[in-house]
Amino acid sequence: MLLPALSKAKAKAQHIQCVSNQKQLTLGWILYADDYEDRLVWNDLTAEGAGWVRGRMDYNPSNTHNTDWANLRDPEYAKLWNYTSAVGIYRCPADKSYVAGNGQRQQRVRSVSLSQAMNSRDDWLGHLTGATYMVFRKMSDINRMGHANAYVFINEHPDSINYGDLAVAMNDGLDGERIRIIDYPASNHNGSGALSFADGHVEMHRWLDSRTTPAWNNETMKLNVRSPNNPDMVYLSRHASVRK
Repeated sequence: MLLPALSKAKAKAQHIQCVSNQKQLTLGWILYADDYEDRLVWNDLTAEGAGWVRGRMDYNPSNTHNTDWANLRDPEYAKLWNYTSAVGIYRCPADKSYVAGNGQRQQRVRSVSLSQAMNSRDDWLGHLTGATYMVFRKMSDINRMGHANAYVFINEHPDSINYGDLAVAMNDGLDGERIRIIDYPASNHNGSGALSFADGHVEMHRWLDSRTTPAWNNETMKLNVRSPNNPDMVYLSRHASVRK
């Protein structure tokens, strides 16, 4: 009976820590906008650029972005660092992913992604519907949607994560058969994953569809896949953006 009890206690502690991490990140994101005349931190979608973080995550041991803490804490290109100042909050405590090289395993530095609707390029929002959606450049832009409804940070599936964003193809008004998963959210907490919202609150959301929660294999997975009538993608669409 002792081992199951310890396992349950560990899972609960990881749950609490994950929520706390996201709260700290989101507070830093809010404080940044306070200091920069309402402007949101840039969400860069390149490997060598400057945004809330820098780098592209994968499982290639020669890709230094996987293990380079400077991508999180060098303020020259990690613009949130002065507002967060703790590398541990960028990684979900239940994320077991690693990079293997030279006979060693190294943890990757980041599990968290920022919504692509939060001051980034509009690569995927209108991909399915053809409509134009809000990409929020200022904190006040989110008034259109409501800060308590707009998600900010999300734990991304270890095999899905790459750049600093999580992409969602909006599906409002769309035939459910056409719904797709672009990037996968994480489900590290017994089928649930943490995401924060622009008012500062954090939720541990349970995903409903098994297609949203594939097993972790420690290798890059295929993205942008069909997932007809997936309620989890409807949920993410509802909390990502609104039409202009």
